[in-house]
Amino acid sequence: MKDTLATPTPPAPEPRVPADDNARPAWDEVLVTITDYVRDFQPTSGLAWQTARHVLLDSLGCAFEALDYPACTRLLGPVVPGATLEHGARVPGTGFQLDPVKAAFDIGATIRWLDYNDTWLAAEWGHPSDNLGAILAVADWRSRNGAALTMRDVLECVIKAHEVQGVMALLNAFNGVGLDHVVLVKLASTATACRLLELDREQSLAALSQVFVDGQSLRTYRHAPNTGSRKSWAAGDACSRAVRLALIAATGEMGYPGALTAPRWGFYDVSFGGLPFRFDRGFGSYVIENVLFKVSYPAEFHAQSAVEAAMQLHARLGALGRDATDIERIVIRTQEACIRIIDKQGPLDNPADRDHCIQYMVAVPLLFGRLTAADYEDEVAADPRIDALRARIHCVEDPGFTADYHDPARRSIANGLTVTLRDGTVLDEVVVEYPVGHRRRRAEGVPMLEDKFRRNLARRFPRERQDRILAAVRDHDGLEAMPVREFMGMFTL
Repeated sequence: MKDTLATPTPPAPEPRVPADDNARPAWDEVLVTITDYVRDFQPTSGLAWQTARHVLLDSLGCAFEALDYPACTRLLGPVVPGATLEHGARVPGTGFQLDPVKAAFDIGATIRWLDYNDTWLAAEWGHPSDNLGAILAVADWRSRNGAALTMRDVLECVIKAHEVQGVMALLNAFNGVGLDHVVLVKLASTATACRLLELDREQSLAALSQVFVDGQSLRTYRHAPNTGSRKSWAAGDACSRAVRLALIAATGEMGYPGALTAPRWGFYDVSFGGLPFRFDRGFGSYVIENVLFKVSYPAEFHAQSAVEAAMQLHARLGALGRDATDIERIVIRTQEACIRIIDKQGPLDNPADRDHCIQYMVAVPLLFGRLTAADYEDEVAADPRIDALRARIHCVEDPGFTADYHDPARRSIANGLTVTLRDGTVLDEVVVEYPVGHRRRRAEGVPMLEDKFRRNLARRFPRERQDRILAAVRDHDGLEAMPVREFMGMFTL
């Protein structure tokens, strides 16, 4: 069954007013469209609800694995030691009870830390499950304080947050003006936080306007020569700010109707090159239905298919009685976005630098037949064979791969690896167009995704608790009916 769209057509072009006109404008159309969608849309797609459940479980699993890394855990907990909140929002896998603003940061940071949660690729990139930082924090806090919120409310917000972030990303390249994609996390999280806080329409519009009045994060922490660990907590920061903005709006604080379109001072003129946002579809449940899961490897998604190809080549070399030390050269045929984001030579200074380098992500599986989060740490990276092989790996753009990457009917993320050995032997190219986790391989990927969740549960909880959690989440109807406070309680230490 198709969803009935709250907005059957894309937002209309924004009208512009003269710079010297002091008349208060009407609310910008984009703000109205998003607000009304989140308030009024009723998802009916079975695939959307099913996928939202998988997003929830996978995101929690990613968070549990991140708790093994001190660089992550040292950022968690109250801002001021001891400042816990009775009946506050809980951070899954820990014993923290925090105000919902800080809890949103902690949940968002743990979900995102290892670059292992879901992905959306278009003109802008991003990870829509980042929004669970805000959604779970607000829902748990409100549920523990008398609100009749169930996990169906959470899953509905997951669907809507994915749609807001993903549809905004289809044609609007924030990266093209140097802004980070977490602006869309802040937008989608604010919209869904307003929904969970039961704000009225004017308050919700005010909160969304504040998102664009805010300054936005630069992408500099994602790219050479400054790649660093902020990219692992930037989404948590956006979730935290979203909750704060929603709570500010709940007090009745005014909004800014022309936050996008105001001449000279609005977001379009200040931060988006004077261009309005573009849309080619309305808001429904398209994004959640087509979202990409990272099933097998904690790697930036443009490299997922390259890692799969490298694993195949590792096996092929073994069958030939060879190994990665016999390789003279590797050519990666890829898409333009991959080259722009993760094609990287020279020193790699930290784990965040390494998990955004396609050469590193190909070299490790060729050498060791694996790629795990631990492989980005200093101990593994110190192996001189990795950098020696990385220096012999080169990327070239295939315009066909780039076209298929942008084609709405295909949305492939293709990579082809050609290996030349030192004796001149050239192995047949291995091409992977759609990595596991793509919708075209969903039937193959879902059982693997569930296995990933079970493995990550075992990192934090004893067997009896694991069994109780698994029984609860396998019952889809029972999960939807469960109060949020009970669900979150299952994951508290």
